[in-house]
Amino acid sequence: MPFADVNETRLHFRLDGPEEGPVVMLSNSLASDLSMWDAQIPGLIEAGYRVLRYDSRGHGQSAVPEGPYSMEMLAADAAGLMDRLGLDRVDFCGLSMGGMVAQMLGSHYPQRLRTLVLSSTSAYAGPPENWDERIILVQKQGLQAVVDATIDRWFTRAGQEEMPLEMARVRNMILNTPVQGFCACCQAIRDMDQRDSIRSISAPTLVAVGEHDPGTPVSAAEFIHGQIASSQLKIFPGAAHLVNVEKADEFTRALLDFLVNAGA
Repeated sequence: MPFADVNETRLHFRLDGPEEGPVVMLSNSLASDLSMWDAQIPGLIEAGYRVLRYDSRGHGQSAVPEGPYSMEMLAADAAGLMDRLGLDRVDFCGLSMGGMVAQMLGSHYPQRLRTLVLSSTSAYAGPPENWDERIILVQKQGLQAVVDATIDRWFTRAGQEEMPLEMARVRNMILNTPVQGFCACCQAIRDMDQRDSIRSISAPTLVAVGEHDPGTPVSAAEFIHGQIASSQLKIFPGAAHLVNVEKADEFTRALLDFLVNAGA
């Protein structure tokens, strides 16, 4: 089980696919782990990509250092993992919190990116009071207090009914997230404001969002798209927040189409 000591913490990661393939790096959402990308791996490997996914600090099997964290810290983790594995440049795809990390990489580490995929994310996630309330609730009652509401934000009702086994797996993933890591990452999201800085992103960028995403809605994706001159916007009909799970095949096809066309 591979781990890397990076940026004064230890990150759990996984590499799949041909060693000589271009590397696609995947960054997970809040309250998830690297398994959230399972549905994308076969298609990426079949297309010849080497896939690097990792558990963000405080999540999955990565270390849970004391918080608070910052988005700058989470982006430094990603860049540090690239350094540790000897990767000069990657195609970077992040969803939700991972998409916030991706925005920070795009503006602060442009030389490390071939392309950028910002899925189900926002440049600003205020007001801060909402995050403070969530942090206090989880500190007192654990992830059990928010798991149902989280699933309702992540998936449409139809999606939940169509994928009962997947919903059970996602529920376990949320509940297994360390409370300290969850709350520290909530603080990073609460304190983030990238509305101006993302204008400097120059990498070819895909901004992706589910049609019915309540947490990072289409309007948030449209704002990001408007700020990044090199971006294109993709809206997935019938999907909510975790679009790569609810519309797995469509998401993988869109990701591959973007990677191929952006690299042409």
